[in-house]
Amino acid sequence: MMTIPEHLPAIPMWAAIVVTALCVLGALVALLGSIGLRQLPTMYDRIHAPTLTSTMGVACMVIAMSVYFSCVEGFTLKALLIGIFVLVTTPVTMVLLARASVYRDRVEGSNNVPKDDL
Repeated sequence: MMTIPEHLPAIPMWAAIVVTALCVLGALVALLGSIGLRQLPTMYDRIHAPTLTSTMGVACMVIAMSVYFSCVEGFTLKALLIGIFVLVTTPVTMVLLARASVYRDRVEGSNNVPKDDL
């Protein structure tokens, strides 16, 4: 049977399994977003892959951190605050990148610019 080193806190086995599964799932989702960023052809397509997958990946990591720190220290708001800040700032960053890309393409006279229906 494995023994836990003294410098590591002891957490229940169910919590270790949940934390590990959520961390692996979050990492795989982030990898999927990175692959989408590399493979999609245009800037407007590339914006969506990392933005959408980062939301799911961050959610998995935040839940894993919440479970871990709840077992080690008791309930803590640190993980939830990190998740809220990342989940709020990601869409804002995506919108700013999209607007900058549209402006650049219109100034350069590119035919790849999405139409403005307003």
